[in-house]
Amino acid sequence: MIAVNPASGASVLAAFGALGVLLVIFAESGLLVVGFFLPGDALLFPAGVLCAGSGQEPARLELWQVMVCAAVGAVAGGQVGFAVGRHGGRALLARASHRRLERLERGSAHAERLLARYGYGKAIVIGRFIPIVRTVLHPAAGALGVPVRTFTLWQAVGGLLWSQSLVLAGYTLGASVPSVDDYLLPLVAAIVVVSFLPLLLETRRTRRGRRPR
Repeated sequence: MIAVNPASGASVLAAFGALGVLLVIFAESGLLVVGFFLPGDALLFPAGVLCAGSGQEPARLELWQVMVCAAVGAVAGGQVGFAVGRHGGRALLARASHRRLERLERGSAHAERLLARYGYGKAIVIGRFIPIVRTVLHPAAGALGVPVRTFTLWQAVGGLLWSQSLVLAGYTLGASVPSVDDYLLPLVAAIVVVSFLPLLLETRRTRRGRRPR
């Protein structure tokens, strides 16, 4: 029996390969409470690296399989999250007072600010690239009554841009840098830090706006 840590991209890829990409990306994109614990960026980039073989070692994953699984997981998960929001997502977020759900509540607030500030299309695409926000943005859009056609179009665009770009970035690096596996952990850490920067900047901007003048 294989022990799998769902919060570890390396563990998921070792156990399930491309299928693990589909399952994790689907859950992160559409399942409240559970999704924001899962590795999105930290899974797609290493998966792309593992698709790049070298002269000494063949590719451990098929690029086309990973790209298809990432795309299906992102788009299908987004639609499920939207459906959850239309059928009670607001009530679930309102009850997010438990300590384990505090991050979910904060992410929901950021998602709603994105929708209000940038409009539906741009906010849905931008939100895909921000951890935590991409998990709650789709239910928030459903709860706020974003039109179905508008949401479906832009969440598909955002999901494909996010998932395919990270897989291809990992593949390109793996194909061009020998023994890139030796540097994979710090690279993944850097990607996670960079992806959190918009959320941190938005939080800082919001706190500044709340200061008494």
